[in-house]
Amino acid sequence: MGENIYLFMIIALAVLAITDLIVGVSNDAVNFLNSAIGSKAISFKTIMLVASVGIAFGAVSSSGMMEVARKGIFNPSEFVFAEIMIVFMAVMITDILLLDFFNTLGMPTSTTVSIVFELLGAAVAISLVKIYSGDGNFTHLSNYINTDKATEIIIGILLSVVIAFTIGAIVQFFTRVLLSFKFNDKPKWVGAIFGGMAVTAIIYFILIKGLKGTSIISPQASLFIGENPELFILGNFLLWFILSWLATTFMKWNIYTIIIILGTFALAMAFAGNDLVNFIGVPLAAYESFLSWSDSGQLASEFNMKGLAVAVQTPTYLLLASGVIMVITLWFSSKAKNVVKTSVDLSRQDEGDERFEPNYLSRQIVKFSIKASENLNGIMPVSFQNRINKQFIKPTSYAQKAKAKDQPAFDLIRASVNLMVASVLISLATSLKLPLSTTYVTFMVAMGTSLADRAWGSESAVYRVAGVLNVIGGWFFTAIVAFVAAAIIAYIIHLGGIYAISALLIFAFVLIGKNYLSHTKKLKETKEEEILERAESSSIQGVIEESAKNIANVVKRANKIYSNSINGLAKQDLSSLHKNKKQGAKLANEIEDLRNHTFYFIKNLEEAHIGASNFYINAMGHLTDISQSLEYIGKVSHKHVNNNHKKLKYNQIKELKQIDIKLAEILDNTYHAFEERSFEKIGNILNNKQELYDLVSQKISLQVERTRSEESSPKNTTLYFTILLETKDLMTATMNLLELYYKEHDADVKPATLD
Repeated sequence: MGENIYLFMIIALAVLAITDLIVGVSNDAVNFLNSAIGSKAISFKTIMLVASVGIAFGAVSSSGMMEVARKGIFNPSEFVFAEIMIVFMAVMITDILLLDFFNTLGMPTSTTVSIVFELLGAAVAISLVKIYSGDGNFTHLSNYINTDKATEIIIGILLSVVIAFTIGAIVQFFTRVLLSFKFNDKPKWVGAIFGGMAVTAIIYFILIKGLKGTSIISPQASLFIGENPELFILGNFLLWFILSWLATTFMKWNIYTIIIILGTFALAMAFAGNDLVNFIGVPLAAYESFLSWSDSGQLASEFNMKGLAVAVQTPTYLLLASGVIMVITLWFSSKAKNVVKTSVDLSRQDEGDERFEPNYLSRQIVKFSIKASENLNGIMPVSFQNRINKQFIKPTSYAQKAKAKDQPAFDLIRASVNLMVASVLISLATSLKLPLSTTYVTFMVAMGTSLADRAWGSESAVYRVAGVLNVIGGWFFTAIVAFVAAAIIAYIIHLGGIYAISALLIFAFVLIGKNYLSHTKKLKETKEEEILERAESSSIQGVIEESAKNIANVVKRANKIYSNSINGLAKQDLSSLHKNKKQGAKLANEIEDLRNHTFYFIKNLEEAHIGASNFYINAMGHLTDISQSLEYIGKVSHKHVNNNHKKLKYNQIKELKQIDIKLAEILDNTYHAFEERSFEKIGNILNNKQELYDLVSQKISLQVERTRSEESSPKNTTLYFTILLETKDLMTATMNLLELYYKEHDADVKPATLD
């Protein structure tokens, strides 16, 4: 039985390794995809192909086992095989749960930090168990844990966040001052110099970070590069400067696109070559420990693990298999795209939907930054400020003539700087043997460059800063949770053995499966429930034609939200009401986003079609009134049931259902009128509006009589009157919207749209 439990653990660790690869790629894809996707320098398919080749190349050329899994955090000679296996099992279970949690939230986190603090937590827990059952002197904990290395890693994490952000901001600022947003108009030699510097940095990164110590680069070449870095860098710069100038002058290539392709390949390769061991390092260390113990003939509780201190090369076939899993995940993981979206959204150049809400700290940071900027401007000469500001003027106008989703989040210069600076910092840290997280560096460089590029204006700064603080907070949260969770799981396994392992594995896979199904369902609902689209037309008839789909969408969802509120109250279904309340808030947010687009819509108009702006503003006002009524009905209905107030009486429910049926009929006819562009049907709907108004007024009168004679619940009465009054407001807003479209629509006028 003794050997069987460890064989079971090895099989479980193999399954966990595959799972960890999948959730790990979903998280770390942001490292090498955000610059290429954000700049739209090349097609998404090309980006994925380049990244896939980089991952495959990096996986096969991986230099072997992650030493930190074997001896970096704990001293293996202080543990026996039985204890080491508990540590490794606890680490892997914690790792997949933690990474999957962050991926589901769409937040990038560091796989390096996760694995390090999980190893530290599990090792500390088992060490404390050993000390407690031994001499009881807890000061001996330092004998079991490599405290110097752990401290070095923590300091490296803190420094990497600050340094990456600062260097990214400085380099982007001077690059933009030199090249401006009109970089394509600059002389060819200017682009060639930038290209020479960027490609040199990326090539150096590939050789030092990606391929150092592998069979692809000979020991002699590695030694030469290590001993003569200045000569190697200078020679590379001259070579790439000449090639960049020839490519842009004679072959008409875009050097910035080449930089982005090469940088994406380099970071993808480095991710696979270096971070791969974060996912398979622990299971492989466990497998080798198992083989050593099996050959020894000793008891698991007696076999010392000092053999882990010896470096072992990972079999190539395992690296290749891991690379294949990573590439497949990259192509098919919707969570990977979600994590990339967070990074791109926080660094995009233009205003738009802000994912994070501002908080006290973000507001204070922005206020301090504005004050510091004003003081600095007071020192600098005005002429110098004007020259600097001129370089930051964007050539594009406010008018969003293309759909927002099709526009690049930032330009080729910023994408190139992101990749170049991240490459240099990671290369430098590796050559100095400093622990750095590729996730931390690439994310913070992207945030620094976006700040320097003035992407965080007064309209968006407080949201973007809040987003960055959320992500950074998430990183430190990762470290704390990884440590505590791994320690707890290690202790549970110590107490429960194979039963505890089985229960934890079932729990882990059920939770991951649940998260996957929830994420898939959410994506499906998002696709089915079409997002409201912004108007691009320049005339009233164009806006009517283009917005008809939006109105149909709103009316269809309004019908569903109202009916769900009434049905939820009738059944006292708190879960249904909670979901319905969220749907109402979601619709209100989407309509608010359309209203926020008013500025760009008006900017986009020609003087001849200025009447379209009045139509658009009035339509947005009516849609807002509709959404506010629905949101309020949903909110008060949920609150009433959630607070366990008295149920609505049978007569009240019956009357509300009568209103619901009549309203549903009107909204359904309205939906078909807009969906089919049959605007002449609106007249019939308007002719029947009084019938519903009279029905609602009648129910209000009945409730007044009931309240005077028999009603005993103030909360019940308040809820009923609130729903009836909000229903009247909802109908008024809907009829006003219909009248606006009926009055302005002219079937004889062809809609005028933008070219």
